[in-house]
Amino acid sequence: MKKKVVIGMSGGVDSSVAAALLKEKGYEVIGVYMNLYSGKEQENKEIICYGQKEENLKIAKTTAEILNIPLFVVDVEGEFKKKVIDYFIKEYKEGKTPNPCVMCNRYIKFGILLEKLKKSDINFDYFSTGHYAKVKYNGKRYIIQKGKDKEKDQSYFLFLLTQKQLSKVIFPLGDFKKTEVREIARKYKFPSYERDESQDFISGTPSFFDNEKEIEIVDKRGNVLGKNKGIFYYTIGQRRGLGIAKGMPLYVIGIDAKKKGIIVGEKKDVYKRCLIAGNINFVSVDKLKYGMKVKGKIRYKSPLSTAYVFPYKNDKIIVRFEKEQWAITPGQAVVLYKGSTLLFGGIIEKGVSDEEITLYIKK
Repeated sequence: MKKKVVIGMSGGVDSSVAAALLKEKGYEVIGVYMNLYSGKEQENKEIICYGQKEENLKIAKTTAEILNIPLFVVDVEGEFKKKVIDYFIKEYKEGKTPNPCVMCNRYIKFGILLEKLKKSDINFDYFSTGHYAKVKYNGKRYIIQKGKDKEKDQSYFLFLLTQKQLSKVIFPLGDFKKTEVREIARKYKFPSYERDESQDFISGTPSFFDNEKEIEIVDKRGNVLGKNKGIFYYTIGQRRGLGIAKGMPLYVIGIDAKKKGIIVGEKKDVYKRCLIAGNINFVSVDKLKYGMKVKGKIRYKSPLSTAYVFPYKNDKIIVRFEKEQWAITPGQAVVLYKGSTLLFGGIIEKGVSDEEITLYIKK
C-alpha cells in the first residue's frame, strides 16, 4: 500500500511543488490548508501569514485539482491566536522582538493541525511542508540539516520541533534550489509559479497596539532625550524613526519594559559578543554537557558566525561569538550548527558584553 503524506498547502509555490514531488515519488498525497484567521484582522489586512485567505485558498484548491489530490481546510484560528498572536503581543509588551514563525511551526503547523486531522479520521503516515531543509535519522536521533539552497535554507525556523514531530516529517525541497522549484511549478502550470515570497507576519500597525502610550527615550545615563510612540515601534539596533537629534546618529540599544523606556546610544553600543538564551530545544544532540565550538546565527538573515556555547544555570546557555554581533535582540532565536547540521537553539534573553558575561558566570 502507498504511504500517505499530508502536506500543508498555503497557496505558495514552495508547498505546491513539494506536493507535486511527493506524488512523483509515489506517495498518496493529501493537501491541507490552515485557516489561521478571519474577522477584523483579515479585513484590515493586519496579519498576513501566507497573504489573504481567499486568494491563497483559491490557489491551493486549483493546485490540488491539477495534482488530482484532495484538499481539506482545517480551522486553527483559536489556537493560532492563543499560541502565536497572544505570544507576539506579550513578548512585545515585555520589550522583546519575538519570532512568531518558530512558535507557529512547533505548536500549530506541526502540532495542533495534525491533532485535528487525526480527530477527523484523516489517517496518514507522514507530514510534509515546503520548507527548504532536510531531516535524517542518524541511528539515535532525528537531525535537521540545512537545505541545498544556501539563500533559502529555512532550518532556522524549525529548531523548536521535537523528536516525535521530526520522526514523521518529510521535506521534499531540501535538495532543490528556488530556481529549480519555480521551473517545476512552471511545468505543472501552477498558478503560484510567479508569485512573490510570503510577506511578514505583521503589516502596518495592528489594532491590538492602539493603546500604546508615548514614553521616554533616554540615553545610557538616563537623560531624557524625547518621547516615543510606544515600545511596539522599536527594536534593538533601530536608527530610523526615533524623532530625536543629538549631533550624532543614535540607535536603540535597550528597551526597558518596566519603565516603558527606550534606551539609545552610539553605533558601537549596539555590538555585543555574548548572549544568554533560554527555552533551549536540543535537536541533533540530546544535551550540552561541556562547552563546544559551533557556528551560530541570531536571526534568520544573519550570516553564520563562529561561536562557543556553554551550559548555564536553569537549563540556559551562554553563547560567545568570536566576532561582535550587530543587535543581539531579546525574543529572537539563536540557532547553532555544526557543519550543515542544526544542533540546537533557544530564545535570546539578553545580549551582554564581555565584562558583563564574567559577572553572570560568577553569579
